[in-house]
Amino acid sequence: MTEQQEGQKSDQAWETRRRRAGITAFLVGLVATLAFFAFFPGLPHVVDWGAILVSLAVAGLARWACQSWMTKTAEKKPERK
Repeated sequence: MTEQQEGQKSDQAWETRRRRAGITAFLVGLVATLAFFAFFPGLPHVVDWGAILVSLAVAGLARWACQSWMTKTAEKKPERK
């Protein structure tokens, strides 16, 4: 019973880290894409709805990539006993 509780706590801690990393990746992707549209030379320096939608899409992609990378990495690691 104790091993099961420790396993649940470990899984819960891993899910919390995964969720926080996903939130961080989303915010970094959003800010980086908005900064690109706002400051890249040659583009109009106006952030319109299209830029916001593209930024949200890039941020969602960054979140998905980060979480899938973390899951794939965790699956490769052997279980510790």
